[in-house]
Amino acid sequence: MAQVRQLDPHSRRRAEATTHQAWERFAGGEDDLSGVRPEIAISWHRCRDQFRVDPRLTKAPAAVAEVDHALGYDVVIAELGFRAAAMAHEVSSVGGIVTIADAAGRVLAQWGDEGTRAVAAEANLAQWFCWSEGAAGTNGMGTALMSYTPVLIRGAEHWCQAFHDWTCAGVAVRDAVTRKPVAVLNISCWRSDLPGTAGAWLGNAAKTAQRILRQHARDDGAELMAAYNHMRSGSAAALAAVDPAGRVVLADDTAGVLLGIPGSTPAPDPAVRWKPELPDFIQAAKYAAEQASRNPHWAGSTQIFTRLANEPTSITFRPVFLSGHLVGNIVSFGVSDGDPLPREGEDGPPRVQPRRMVATRENRMVLLRLPEVCFAQSDGNDVWLSTDEGLLRSASPGLDRLEAELSDSGFLRVHRQYVVNLSRVREVERRDRGELVLVMDDPAETMVPVSRRNTPTVRRALEI
Repeated sequence: MAQVRQLDPHSRRRAEATTHQAWERFAGGEDDLSGVRPEIAISWHRCRDQFRVDPRLTKAPAAVAEVDHALGYDVVIAELGFRAAAMAHEVSSVGGIVTIADAAGRVLAQWGDEGTRAVAAEANLAQWFCWSEGAAGTNGMGTALMSYTPVLIRGAEHWCQAFHDWTCAGVAVRDAVTRKPVAVLNISCWRSDLPGTAGAWLGNAAKTAQRILRQHARDDGAELMAAYNHMRSGSAAALAAVDPAGRVVLADDTAGVLLGIPGSTPAPDPAVRWKPELPDFIQAAKYAAEQASRNPHWAGSTQIFTRLANEPTSITFRPVFLSGHLVGNIVSFGVSDGDPLPREGEDGPPRVQPRRMVATRENRMVLLRLPEVCFAQSDGNDVWLSTDEGLLRSASPGLDRLEAELSDSGFLRVHRQYVVNLSRVREVERRDRGELVLVMDDPAETMVPVSRRNTPTVRRALEI
């Protein structure tokens, strides 16, 4: 969204009429989304079927709670505030306002035209009110928090009819390690176009904030490596330093073999950290990070199957903090200490199993039952689904997110580029050097490679 493209009056009226007709049909219970942009169609689907937001809502609700965040996030929000205040004059000239909201969609600050702010206040577009999608439907702030790219919401593209006079553009800033949203920056105009520079300005502001977060993540990585080296001097166990997302910053040679990553190879930069293709390990690391963030004295252990091992291995997590915030855990292999992590189906909130997957074909949203999906393949930032309806683009941004959504639904990551539906594997071919290739039951009988580090997991899953 480098520039916000302005439409001529005739094209705008035609586009608005098409969108409004589609909104009326979809809000009325039909699934016809002809003429609606895919990203808007997906958002409407979430608002209607997942969040059940009333399209007749006229005001955003009050925010019920604050979002706890690290000190580094305050620096990012302050930077966004500085940039928003500098943009206020240009936005005011077109009757617009600039807002900053936190990761839950709670508006923290607002700048811009006084008249527009008065109109916005009638819809609770003001401080301490919540504009997440789940609270206020499709809108610039809430939809940006659900997206990994900037979003533009025009008129009837808003889910709630009361907001159809607004045009909004928003971009979320995300943590460099966990990829969870930190804050969102948004421009809103009432019955007028956004400034032509809105897209470029939002993008530049987000890039500056992301640079700050990446530097904080590199500092955290250095602290995690220092804790690893300190513990290694007094421990005989194999060790790895793991960030809150389950990626490895540093591991010794033994731990590297168990995790299927290079040993003794530091990776403090979040962009190059090692991701073990062991879903159980990553899930355990994320759980450990959540527990440690609530209780700094927490330590826990579990058992996982590691690479090349026929028996489960005990691992223990011990948290590492810097200036009061969690930077990751040191993992000891072959050691069982602290609170036991819950096994699948035990403690912890039950995971909601997805019943359908959402994909797009041109300007239509396609709702798929899980058995209809054969496999998913990444292609850069896009994920393509091989389905009974043909090749479709997934609505989930990135294979990692799709893997997390489907991990308990019979789907398995078998390669850095592939997640497969295990029930759609027709044959397994063994190559000369022991590599496995899965022959899928799609019309093309696609042959999906299995990476070496994932081979033990695939064998167990297929019971071969």
